[in-house]
Amino acid sequence: MRGIFTGLAALLAAGAVTTAEAQTLRVMKSLDAPHYDGQRTTWSPTSDIVNMFQDTLVALDWDGKTAIPYLAKSWDIREDGKLYTFKLRDDVTFCSGKKFTAADVVYTFKRLKDPETKAPYAWRAGDIKEVRAVDPYTVEYELNEPYSELLLQLTMYTNTIHNQASVETLGKDYGTKGIDGTGPWCFESWQPRTEIVLKRHDAYKWGPSMYQNKGPVKFEKLSIKIVPEDASRVAAMMGGQFDVTHQIPLQFIDQVKAAPTLTVQEAKPNFQLNYYGYKITRPMVADKRVREAMNIAINRAEIVKGIMLGNAEPAFTFVDPNALDFADKTRGVIKEDVERAKKLLDEAGWTVGSDGIREKDGVKLAPRVLFVQVAYFPRVSEAIQGYMRKIGIDWKIVGFDSTIAPAEMGKQDYELWTVTVPYLSAGELMNIYFDSKNIPTPNRMNWKDTETDGWLRAGRAALNEKDRALNFARIQEKVMGEHLWMPVMNVAMYTTSSKKLKGVRPHMLYQNTFYKGLDYSF
Repeated sequence: MRGIFTGLAALLAAGAVTTAEAQTLRVMKSLDAPHYDGQRTTWSPTSDIVNMFQDTLVALDWDGKTAIPYLAKSWDIREDGKLYTFKLRDDVTFCSGKKFTAADVVYTFKRLKDPETKAPYAWRAGDIKEVRAVDPYTVEYELNEPYSELLLQLTMYTNTIHNQASVETLGKDYGTKGIDGTGPWCFESWQPRTEIVLKRHDAYKWGPSMYQNKGPVKFEKLSIKIVPEDASRVAAMMGGQFDVTHQIPLQFIDQVKAAPTLTVQEAKPNFQLNYYGYKITRPMVADKRVREAMNIAINRAEIVKGIMLGNAEPAFTFVDPNALDFADKTRGVIKEDVERAKKLLDEAGWTVGSDGIREKDGVKLAPRVLFVQVAYFPRVSEAIQGYMRKIGIDWKIVGFDSTIAPAEMGKQDYELWTVTVPYLSAGELMNIYFDSKNIPTPNRMNWKDTETDGWLRAGRAALNEKDRALNFARIQEKVMGEHLWMPVMNVAMYTTSSKKLKGVRPHMLYQNTFYKGLDYSF
């Protein structure tokens, strides 16, 4: 290692490279992804990398609710809320050198809506009637119906702009062996479960106003290493092997805060719900009484204190009470009560067997529960498994590596699964999971309800805050009353960085504290 730095110092002294060109920013993550094509996944380990090398029409400001200019420098909205006219920047290029124009925007959203793309988050772009190029730097984005959160949703990674030539040239290898973008970083290489390497986009100079530095970034390379073991990530950060991470296990946050070489910052605002969802088409969890029994049999405060060490809040509602359009009537639907849980299971016909596990018609109440083998998911699943035993339910918990977990969760052979989902508003969370169009994923519950779909449409199309909030509240009340999820906790999110690294500020967009990294420097 000393020889590497000695050689580097010699090059710098000779004027062969600048300090910025010589530097690599070292980032650490716990999870990898199956691919890095943001249109084809809901997986957050894809999203943060995508946002580094691809851009959106608008960016999300630090307040977590304001859309600001990015690739689109301005826009107008027609009075009926159905037509957005975007004026694009004329100084943007892809990493490949290709000029960015309105044709790229048209192609991107045509691909997103193409059924062959199988884009689970296509709804984030609204009910598109047509996206058309008026001229090389003007786009008309026309909807079939108004979408009250369109600009907010256009900040998301699933709506980043793609280069058609890159998609078609790489084919099935798009997002694995290569991918083009207009972001401050360019995709260089990927070793699955090991490392993603990005390089500086030297032409980049169009960073959004939220950053002091509009580009290019101040590092030649960005190395993102995958370190799945919790203890290893803590040791690596404490030992100075990495510059920044947002995936220090929460139980070690206080320890890391005390380290003299590190800085820990909490992302605010931040809405992240850890929940277990029920696949209600499976006989074992088809009865609402069974789902409610599980929901009220756990002790959330114990989980938050014992496993999260206070770096979360117990969640008794699906939507955080501080989030936009939270339904106040959902307070009190979940009241922890072990004795009531037992009575509900009795009423549902599940009787306790000689081994302490309930059964009905010769079938044990032993639901299969999937989790990702990282962070707090194993320990929380084990804790809830213990609570379930107390009411006669035998949770069969099954862990998967992050690279195959999405595929496993896409199957039907389980009763429950768990994720921690980031969101911006009640409307977004309801749209993500409870629209019947999103079956089988991300609506893994297989919830298909005419009223819910109607309220979702009305909330999306609302032209005023009152109507939007009313419809999204109705959905929350219904899905909570059906106990479609077991909300466990609202999870805090932090960025940990070396004190040598300047300009660090955690962003909250889809667990994406790094975002663009434009102000980072040594």
